[in-house]
Amino acid sequence: MSMLLLLVRHAIALPSGTPDIADDERPLTKRGRKRFRKAARGLARIMPVPDLLLTSPLPRALETAEIAADAWGEVMPTREPLLAGGQAADLIAALVARDDNEVVALVGHEPGISELLAHLVGGSAERVPFKKGGAALVAMDDAASGRGQLVWFLPPRLLRRLAGG
Repeated sequence: MSMLLLLVRHAIALPSGTPDIADDERPLTKRGRKRFRKAARGLARIMPVPDLLLTSPLPRALETAEIAADAWGEVMPTREPLLAGGQAADLIAALVARDDNEVVALVGHEPGISELLAHLVGGSAERVPFKKGGAALVAMDDAASGRGQLVWFLPPRLLRRLAGG
């Protein structure tokens, strides 16, 4: 089975350690929402609507996934707890079990999203750090193998540029 995996790091959120807000409850900032709306439009120009949009259930990732879903217009985010700190191998096994999906988008956090990318393409997470709102596309010719080929890795600035206007 072949699958395209789109990995997205959540957009700019309130900083860790913000008074009176638990780390797991941090939302996106106004600037983060604005910038990612444009980045999501760029993403929608280069990516088909995913068959499945999985997101960490934490507010900053869920909100990022909702913005991306709005840009595509035909998909709803599904919460996947493994994207909030699960192991890459467990997440890949969960994806392989859903073998009827050709394009799957994942919205998560650092360092997990970089670790997942490194696991998929055979690198180290330190070499592929995601900027907030950045994305990567991995082609999985044999998803069951848990390995894929990096198609592209784009920072949010380039995604915003792809949106045009």
